[in-house]
Amino acid sequence: MAEGRVDAEWNHTSAILAMLANVNRDPKKRGPYRPEDFHPLKRRGSSQGIRITRQNIGLLKKVFFEGR
Repeated sequence: MAEGRVDAEWNHTSAILAMLANVNRDPKKRGPYRPEDFHPLKRRGSSQGIRITRQNIGLLKKVFFEGR
């Protein structure tokens, strides 16, 4: 229930931020902003993550096991 409230509050906040950004943007330089551009829980592409492969697994080992 708390997660739903946080999401609803971010929906409201991100809509206001998108409106403010659209009022102050230069239409020649950029298209309109959408609320999803400001919503930290619904960012496009953030659900994809980074694919772990044989090439990058060594970096994770260094960070988490060797502390580098």
